[in-house]
Amino acid sequence: MDDDYSSWVPDAGVEEGLRPLPASAAWLPGDEPGRRQFLAIEGLPLESDPLGWIDVTLAYETWGQLNEARDNAVYVAHAFTGDSHVSGAAGDGHLTGGWWNGLVGPGRPIDTDRYFVVCANVVGGCQGTTGPAHPHPVDGLPWGSRFPWLTLRDMVQAEAHLADHLGVDSWALVIGPSMGGMRAVEWAATFPERVRAIGAVGTTAETTAEQIAWNAAQTAAIRLDPAFRGGDYYGAADGAGPYLGLGIARAIAHTTYRSEQELDARFGRRAQIGDPLAPDGMFAVESYLDHHADKLARRFDANSYLRMIHAVNTHDVGRGRGGLAAALAGFVGDALVIAIDSDRLYPLSNSERLAAALPGAVEVTVLHSDIGHDGFLVDSTGLNDAVEVLLRRVQARV
Repeated sequence: MDDDYSSWVPDAGVEEGLRPLPASAAWLPGDEPGRRQFLAIEGLPLESDPLGWIDVTLAYETWGQLNEARDNAVYVAHAFTGDSHVSGAAGDGHLTGGWWNGLVGPGRPIDTDRYFVVCANVVGGCQGTTGPAHPHPVDGLPWGSRFPWLTLRDMVQAEAHLADHLGVDSWALVIGPSMGGMRAVEWAATFPERVRAIGAVGTTAETTAEQIAWNAAQTAAIRLDPAFRGGDYYGAADGAGPYLGLGIARAIAHTTYRSEQELDARFGRRAQIGDPLAPDGMFAVESYLDHHADKLARRFDANSYLRMIHAVNTHDVGRGRGGLAAALAGFVGDALVIAIDSDRLYPLSNSERLAAALPGAVEVTVLHSDIGHDGFLVDSTGLNDAVEVLLRRVQARV
């Protein structure tokens, strides 16, 4: 793969560690838009927040063209700290390269020369869509702590507005990993007539107690950072924001994204700085987590992180719908359910439960990876093959 289109190219701009960490790395109106396009959504209803509704500007990107039959549209839903830049290089307006370049792009399984591919930053995010760092419509100050608490269903409603705007009556495929896979399943439950196939990769139909427990530790790390200031830290100088709490949250999360086997094989007990027996020594794996903490703080926002956790924690496709099977009973499309055998965050049992609830005989596709949950980003061969097979089935039914 060309390094310019790698998911792992270095961030644009100066090297990390050479400048102080920003209080927030959210994209704001007036910043370079890059490939982003924007849709204004008036009065988006909120499932549970007391605010009731919110006006939203949705940032999205598209690749390819919608054909005359309007049957070649694919929606790619990003994961927890992802954004709309699913394919392409880093550059002006985009700090990192496309996060799923191995799957989406010219000549890839989701071929942007053949399909009309769409990806939007979720509501509450920090890369173009209205979120806590954006100006409040009344006073123009950042929303901060006032920003509502959304669910994945709220986010899917916004995505449906985008489909309407783009003239997409039904998606050939809605696919996503992790939190993106959760939204793919929500699409199948909420708009079954508008989805011909879903791809749920390394995900779950309802968040489990253990997953909520991991998220609780991350939430506490951010809230307990004195620089968080209850969520109203915007305007703080570089180096004076809640980057410590956000970094700890990321370190916790990243540990769950990787497998014990991968961490041990890659780092073992190797020292990075000095002698780990000394108080100022550091193991290599500690340095690795520090690196990812620093990297996230340069492209994300602490309030958005908390909103994403809330949306994931409250995820339950069967909530208020009579349970999981009843919620998905109306979906008659195709389904690809993928589990990664070393995933300790969303283990195989989560995928098996989802597959059992889907109508028809849906089998779980189990991919091998030593990486863990992040295997969907790093080890793409099996994933690519499975998506190609799914899309061939979808095309055969047109």
